[in-house]
Amino acid sequence: MEGLFASYSYPFYYFFDSFSVFNCSLVIDHPKDKREALGEVLNGDRLVDAPYELNFKEDRNSKVLCQKSLSKVEVAKLRDAVAKDYYFQMYYDDLPLWGFLGKLDKDKEQGNAKYLLFKHIHFDIMYNGDRVIEINVQTDPNVAVDITEDKEVQVEFSYSVTWKKTDIPFEKRMEKYSKSSSMPQHLEIHWFSIINSCVTVLLLTGFLATILMRVLKNDFIKYSHEDESLEDQEETGWKYIHGDVFRFPQQKSLFAAIVGSGTQLLAL
Repeated sequence: MEGLFASYSYPFYYFFDSFSVFNCSLVIDHPKDKREALGEVLNGDRLVDAPYELNFKEDRNSKVLCQKSLSKVEVAKLRDAVAKDYYFQMYYDDLPLWGFLGKLDKDKEQGNAKYLLFKHIHFDIMYNGDRVIEINVQTDPNVAVDITEDKEVQVEFSYSVTWKKTDIPFEKRMEKYSKSSSMPQHLEIHWFSIINSCVTVLLLTGFLATILMRVLKNDFIKYSHEDESLEDQEETGWKYIHGDVFRFPQQKSLFAAIVGSGTQLLAL
């Protein structure tokens, strides 16, 4: 069984912006990088050892992780992450888990907003025999620190762990993640874009083929009659310049050097 590893923090509505979860939460100063497999490297994961101790079947009740003094710059950075709905991503025994860094609490009556940073995390882990089947993470909005103002803040990070037994077999533990996910469904949007692009290409190809068929229709009719003599017919339309395609320009070596170096882009 592998330990708990942390990946990155992402904004909920802009997936491609990210930074290290512990550089954001400032829980530990120098996290140790995990030695990754080839699949994890190709997937873009950059995992580090998380400071949470999740020993098998060992419950913990509000264990203090560390105490931190956040500077004004760190508070501003965390406040920006909370405003953009940043969430963290971790892995425990190859099972992913997600949770938000904080919460934006808006007061409807006064119109004010409070930026709350979660300082307590609860891990709910389910097991079957000696196998981990499912893991969930919960944050308590009542156990949070106010980071609305630009001032130094003292924070005590803590966590708790609860182990529960389940009858779900180990072979079916990944079905939960294949059926649903709390993360944005980027795959659906991606497929929609591909289908939209394919339809656009097909429509443009059809329009272009229709235009060419109308322009060249008369020429096709003329060449389809075998009894007509092509020598007696006067060339019209595009046939006037069909030979220019294979005619070398003047100073062809200089022309090739200029085009090859990209000089023609200056005209744009």
